[in-house]
Amino acid sequence: MAGKRHRGWRTFLTNKYLKDKEKNFVEYDPEYPVKYAIFITEEEWVAFVAQRRDENFKKVSATNRERASNPTYAYKKGRLGYARLEEKILDETKSDATSLPPHVLWKEARVGKDGTVRDDVQHIYDECETLSQSISTAEDQENRSVLSRALNVPEYPGRVRGKGHGCTPTSLYKNPRRRNPSNQEVMETLQALQAQVLQLQKDNERYRCMEKCSSQLKETSEKASINCQNKFPEGISSCQLYLSSPTYRLVGKGKVHNTSGDLLHHRPLPDGHLKVSVDVVLDKDALLPIPDIVSETTLLRDAIGSFVAWPLDLIFIDDETPTKPASKDKGILRHNESVASQKEVFAQGSEQLSQKIGSRQKNKRDLPVTYLPKKGAFVPRYQISLETLVDSSDMATAGAIRLLDMEEDIFGYSCTETIGKEDLEHIFRHQELGVGVIHTYIRFLYDNFMRGNDQLSNRFRFLSSSLVNKALICREPDSCREYLVKRFMASSTNNLYLWPYNSGCHWLLLAIDPLKEVVYFLNSIDGEWTNYPDMKQLVDTSIKVFRSQRQARVPRTKSSNITWIKVQCPLQRNGIDCGYFVMRFMREIINMNQIEIPITYFDEYKCAHYTRLQLEQIKEELCQYFIEKRLISI
Repeated sequence: MAGKRHRGWRTFLTNKYLKDKEKNFVEYDPEYPVKYAIFITEEEWVAFVAQRRDENFKKVSATNRERASNPTYAYKKGRLGYARLEEKILDETKSDATSLPPHVLWKEARVGKDGTVRDDVQHIYDECETLSQSISTAEDQENRSVLSRALNVPEYPGRVRGKGHGCTPTSLYKNPRRRNPSNQEVMETLQALQAQVLQLQKDNERYRCMEKCSSQLKETSEKASINCQNKFPEGISSCQLYLSSPTYRLVGKGKVHNTSGDLLHHRPLPDGHLKVSVDVVLDKDALLPIPDIVSETTLLRDAIGSFVAWPLDLIFIDDETPTKPASKDKGILRHNESVASQKEVFAQGSEQLSQKIGSRQKNKRDLPVTYLPKKGAFVPRYQISLETLVDSSDMATAGAIRLLDMEEDIFGYSCTETIGKEDLEHIFRHQELGVGVIHTYIRFLYDNFMRGNDQLSNRFRFLSSSLVNKALICREPDSCREYLVKRFMASSTNNLYLWPYNSGCHWLLLAIDPLKEVVYFLNSIDGEWTNYPDMKQLVDTSIKVFRSQRQARVPRTKSSNITWIKVQCPLQRNGIDCGYFVMRFMREIINMNQIEIPITYFDEYKCAHYTRLQLEQIKEELCQYFIEKRLISI
C-alpha cells in the first residue's frame, strides 16, 4: 500500500509540474515545488526531473500506459476491489465459506452490469476448473495459482491473482515441511503444559479466595458498620484494622492514607476501600480483604511494610487518647522551639512524675505495677515525659503525625519516615513495633554513634526495611536485588550492613559482610534461616551479582556457597519483644565496633534472655531522642 501511494505521488508531480495540458513533457526546466519542500529537497527534485525526462523511462511508461488502457480481460467492478467484492458475494449467497477460490473471484470481477460473461473469460474460468481438479496446492512446487497457469502468466512477487492486496503466494500456498519432534522438544512441550496447568490452578485458587473474601465482607457489612466512621481525616492517620469473618476482630495496625487520586500499585483503588500501610500484625493467620494478585500475597503478615486496600467500614482511626488542646499563650511552634524550652518541658514532666504514676495505678494497662516508684525501682522518666508532651500536643489528635528526615548516608537514599501517635503508643505500652519505630532508632544510632566518627560510619551501614521486606521480595524481587547490590557497591572497604527484616509477624536481624560473603543471622526466637527461603535467596543472589560486578575471583569450591552463620544471641520469652531485641542487637554490634560477630555472641553482652530493664533502656533512648530532636512540642 505504501508503494502504491508513493507511485501515485510521483505520477502527480510529473503531471502537475513536468507536463502541459496535453500531457506532453515541457521543454523548460520546471520550478522547484516549494509547497512540498518538507517531502522533497532541491537535489532530489533535480534527480527526479532528470529521471522522468530520460528516453528509456518515457518508452517504458508509454508501453505500460498503452497496455493498461486496453487490458485483455478488463476489470468491471470499478472501485469495489477484490476484498469487498468477495465479501459481497459471500453475503448474497449466505455461504458458510470464509473465502472464494481466486479464479471464481476473478471471473465475477469481469462480469458486466448486464450479467453477461465474455467467451474468453468463460474459457479461462473453465480451464481453471479443470486444472483445480488435477493439481493440488500441496503439489504446486512453483508457487503459481491455478489462475496464473490458465492465463499462462508469471505470478509476480508479493501478490496472488484474484485475491487483491495483502495476500502473498507464500502465505496462501507454501506449506512448511512437517517433521516429527525430537525427544527434547516433546519434554519441553510437556513441561510448558505442566507449568500452564499449575499456573491455572494457582490463579483459580487465588480468585476463589478473592471471591470468598468479598462474599464474607458483604454478608457481614451491617455488623462491621456498627461503629463505622464515615469520614476520615485527610492525609495520613494511624488506624486499627479489623476483619469481620470468621469473627469480628482486630487483626492489625497501620496508617490509612486518605488522599485524593491515590493509587495502589499504579492501579485505582476499589470502591469502598482506602489505601493502608501495614505496620503491625496481631493475627498471623488473618487474610487480606483483597489479595494482591501482582505479588500473590493473601496473608496480612506478608504485607508488613507494604500498601494494601482495606474496606472503609473495617478501618478505625486510633482516637483512644482524648484531645487536649494546648493553651494559646503557651503554644510553641516546633521550628521556633529552643533547646531550653525542651528542658523545661522535661523538668515539668519530672515534677509531674509522682502524679502521673499514681494515676496509672487505676489503669494497669498503661504501665505495669513493677514500675511503681519504690526504693531502687526503675522509673522510665523519658517515657513519661514524652507521653506528657504527646498528651499536651496536637499528637493527641487522631491522625496527627511527625516526619523524620532520613539522610542519604543512612539507607543510601534520602527519604522521610512517618511517625504517628500509634507508633509512640506502641513504645509506651510495650507493644509490637512497626517499621517507623525501627527506622527512628536507626537514625538515633547514626546520630549518636556514627555521625562524626569516620571509623564507625565507614564500617557499619544500614539497609532499609521499607525497600526490602517480605511483601516486596515476593512482588518486586528485581528492585529489591538492585537496591542491595547498589548499596553493596557504594563501599570500597569491608562493611557490615545491618538489615532489620520483618518476615510478617516477626523481626530479625541480618548482618551482611558482602566482601567476605558472610551473613550473620540473629533471630530472637531461635529459628533457622531455612525458614525464610525468599529472604535467603535474595541475599545470596545479591551477593553473587555484587561479586560479578566487582569482578572478584572466588575459589571454585566457594563459587556457589555463601557463608551463613547463626549467632547464639539472646532469646525472647514472649511474642512481642522481637523489635526491641533487634534494636538492641544493632546497638551492641555498633558499640563493639567489630565486623565479625562471634557465633556465641559478644562476651560483654552474652546472656540467655534480655531483662525487661535492658529493653526499657532502649525505649528510654528512643524517647529521649524524640524529646531532643523536638519532634513533639506543646
